[in-house]
Amino acid sequence: MKALIAMSGGVDSAVAAYLMKKQGYDCIGVTMKLFQSDDVKVKGEHSCCSLDDVQDAKAVARKLDMPHYVFNFADGFRECVIDHFVTSYENGVTPNPCIECNRHMKFFKLYQRAKELSCDYIVTGHYAHIVYNEETGRYNLKKSGDDEKDQTYVLYSMTQDQLAHTIFPLSDMKKPHVREIAAENGFINAGKAESQDICFVPDGDYAGFIEKYTGRKYPAGDFVDRDGNVIGKHNGIIRYTIGQRKGLGIAAPEPYYVTDIDVTNNKVTLSHGEGLFAKGVIADNVNLISVPEIKGEMRVGAKIRYRHREQPAVATMEDGRLKVIFDEPQRAATKGQALVLYDGDNVVGGGTICQIIK
Repeated sequence: MKALIAMSGGVDSAVAAYLMKKQGYDCIGVTMKLFQSDDVKVKGEHSCCSLDDVQDAKAVARKLDMPHYVFNFADGFRECVIDHFVTSYENGVTPNPCIECNRHMKFFKLYQRAKELSCDYIVTGHYAHIVYNEETGRYNLKKSGDDEKDQTYVLYSMTQDQLAHTIFPLSDMKKPHVREIAAENGFINAGKAESQDICFVPDGDYAGFIEKYTGRKYPAGDFVDRDGNVIGKHNGIIRYTIGQRKGLGIAAPEPYYVTDIDVTNNKVTLSHGEGLFAKGVIADNVNLISVPEIKGEMRVGAKIRYRHREQPAVATMEDGRLKVIFDEPQRAATKGQALVLYDGDNVVGGGTICQIIK
């Protein structure tokens, strides 16, 4: 059996490659070149796609005696991930570029390339399970054995065909064990730090990146309270997201939070917490995994952001959109983020939040 290993230069994908070789697969290592640092005007030791990352991946592949190639997917990444990221912030929406990268690059473009190379599987270092359910005839995406590292939230867009031809070798492993394996095998990246930021914004300055990328300055406007009274000036809507407290620059006895972004009138609404809670959300761009459809009401656990603890809720579906009503109102539900539904450890499916139900 032949496997295409997505090797980012990090320790997770390195150990995934090792485990696949150990199981006897004929492996090809691949690093995706998603952007040129100069193209997106970023520098940083923790940015992916750097020469160091490519060299680290090549060094591991060499140790494992497997071929390694670099695929240039920069054009697709710019269009599907970076431009989407920029447009979202310009429209007062908070995107999740990791989900878009998985959707368009790793499990679409890379999967297409794997088929062209007659590979049976693509392999990544994600922490998640793929299990075939014989009763339903569907592939299920299940939480990993490491709750802290579980990445099912960013994988909900995977199709049945993609799940059938993907392997996650780290599904039951803990991160310290992964590093141990890497060290035992002398991998150059065994102790490599993990980036906590978006790969093309390694310094975390989203607004600065957007201004450099577009060459535009975004005009200041009014901060208003819930009654429309002007209470200050903001520095451009791309600098704010729902629930934000820091960086507002307004002194007050109680902290203010962003509760609404009005792109048309260039206004940002602040409150002391009122208006932050939502009874539910509606999501489009829906992908279902464990079930082919949702009929009537379905009890689920719902997550509305990556570090959000899933909450009991009722899900329904109409006209291709998911509607979820939480048992208890949830704080800072945000357009552009993913709504992901769970049934125990199984991912039911998910979509992109497009409407907040107050």
